[in-house]
Amino acid sequence: MDTEQSSATPNAGIRPSRYGLAEHGIRNINIAYWNLGTAQLLEHAVRRHEGLFATGGSYVVGTGQFTGRSPKDKFIVRDEATDATVQWGPVNQPMPPASFDRLYSKMLAYWQGHDLFVQDCFAGADPRYTLPIRVIAQHAWQALFARQLFVRPDPLRTQDHVPEFTIFFAPRLQATPSEDGTNTETCIVVNFTKKVVLICGTSYAGEMKKSVFTILNYLLPARGIMPMHCSCNVGNGGGVALFFGLSGTGKTTLSADPQRRLIGDDEHGWSDEGVFNFEGGCYAKCIHLSRENEPQIWNAIRFGTVLENVAIDAETRLLDFDSAAHTENTRAAYPLKYIDHAMLPSVAGHPSNIILLTADAFGVLPPISRLTPEQTMYHFLSGYTAKVAGTERGLGSEPAATFSACFGAPFLPRPAATYAAMLGEKMRRHKVTCWLLNTGWVGGPYGIGERMRLPYTRAMLTAALEGQLDDVPMEPHPFFKTMVPNACQHVPPDFLDPRGMWGDKAAYDRAALELSGRFSKNFEKFSDVSPEVLEAGPVALERV
Repeated sequence: MDTEQSSATPNAGIRPSRYGLAEHGIRNINIAYWNLGTAQLLEHAVRRHEGLFATGGSYVVGTGQFTGRSPKDKFIVRDEATDATVQWGPVNQPMPPASFDRLYSKMLAYWQGHDLFVQDCFAGADPRYTLPIRVIAQHAWQALFARQLFVRPDPLRTQDHVPEFTIFFAPRLQATPSEDGTNTETCIVVNFTKKVVLICGTSYAGEMKKSVFTILNYLLPARGIMPMHCSCNVGNGGGVALFFGLSGTGKTTLSADPQRRLIGDDEHGWSDEGVFNFEGGCYAKCIHLSRENEPQIWNAIRFGTVLENVAIDAETRLLDFDSAAHTENTRAAYPLKYIDHAMLPSVAGHPSNIILLTADAFGVLPPISRLTPEQTMYHFLSGYTAKVAGTERGLGSEPAATFSACFGAPFLPRPAATYAAMLGEKMRRHKVTCWLLNTGWVGGPYGIGERMRLPYTRAMLTAALEGQLDDVPMEPHPFFKTMVPNACQHVPPDFLDPRGMWGDKAAYDRAALELSGRFSKNFEKFSDVSPEVLEAGPVALERV
C-alpha cells in the first residue's frame, strides 16, 4: 500500500496532507507514514527494534554517541535575508547557500527507497501566533518525539496542513565536510529563506526541538513578541510566573508544581496579550528522578513517553533513573496533558513574577534574593549558571561555569540586546517582580559544599510567589547587592546566608571576588547598555 498516494481510513490514523512530499522534492520513497497516532508509532518502533518498552509503558531509546546537542555543528544559511539580521559568530555559524543546496540535494536523494514518518504539527499554542511545521523523520520514535513535543493539529484537518517550516531528520545520513562546508559528518542547519531545517549525523531528538526554538527566536521579535527560554506556571489566584535558566538549573522541576498549573517547561512567547507555550509537551531531565521530589514528572512516565538514554534492565524492563551509564542528560518527552492540572490550551496572562535560575558551582550566590529591574536586566544579559555534564557534547564530568546571554545564547539568532530590551520594556509595563534563585551549591564550591536541597528551594520559591517574603526584612548581599531575606518558612536561617554556610569565611570572600570578576569581564561585551544596568552588577570589595 502506497500511503503517500492513497487516503487511508480515519481509524488507520493516517491523514496525508494535500501538500505532499513532492512539494519538498521527495520522490521514489518506499512508504510514508502520515500523522500516525502514539500507539501506531510505537507499533512501528517495536517492529523496527528501535527501543524497548519499560515497565509502566514508556519507551526507551538510545541516541548513540550524541546524548546532547552538538552546538559546533549548528549553522544558519547566510543570504540576503539573514546577512544583516543574524548575530554571526561561534553560536550562529554561517553556511553559504551553495553548501546548503548540496546538502539539501543529498537529503532528498537519501529518502529514495526508504520509509519515512511525517508529523504535521504547530509551534505556538496561541492560534494568533502559531507556526505550522512539518517533521520528516527516519525513525518512528523520532516522529513520536515530535508528536509529543510540538502542538498537535486537529486530527481531522491534517489534510489541509501547509507547513511554513519543514524539518528533515535523517540520523544515518552523514555530511562530507570537504564538500558540504561542515565541521564534521554531523550537521544541523536552518535556512530561513527556503524555510527548511536539515539534521543529519545525530540521533539526538532535542536538535529538532531547539531548531524550532531558533526559528521562533528569529521570527517573533519582528512581531513584537518576546521569545523566552523559560518555563511557566500559574497559581490558583491567576499569578503567572516565568522561570529562566539553562538546562539543569530546575526550570522543568520547579515549574511542575502540584499546587500550580503548568503552562510549559521550556519555551514561551510574551505577546501584548500575555504568555503562551511554544510547545505541546515537556522534555524533562530525569537523572535521579524520584516520586518524592518530582511527583508530576514521575507520574508522566507512562505509555507514550519517550525516554532517551535512560538505563533499563533488558530482562525485567525496570528503569534506573540514578544511572548515568549512557549520560547525565537522560530525558523524558511527553505531552503536556500528562502533567496533572496542566493549563490546556497553554496560554495565560502577563507574569507577575520572574525567577532567574542559576546553579552556582562556586557556592557564592544566595539561595534566593530579590532584584531591582536594573539588576534583572544585568543578570538576564549575563545568564550565569553551571552547565550540567551531558547536556552538550564535550562537557566533562563536573559542572562548568558559563555565561549564556538571556539564559539561551545558543538559540538566539539576533543580538542579545534585542531580547533584553523587550524584557525590560515588558517588565516595566506590567510591573513584574524578579527573584534570583540559586539551585546550585552552598557551604562551599562544587566538590566541597552541598547542592541546595530541593525541598528548601521549593519552600523559598513558594514564599516568593505567594508574597510571603514581601514583609520579611532583607539585607543586600555584600558583593552582588541583591536583597537577601533574613527568614523563610520551612528553610533553616543558616541556608539563607551563603557566607555563613562556609567554614572558611576568607575563602568565601575570595570566591565571591573571583565570581564578581567573572561577571564584570563577561559583561564588557554589553558596554552599550544604560549606566543604571551597568551599575547593577556586583561590586569588587577588598574585604567584607
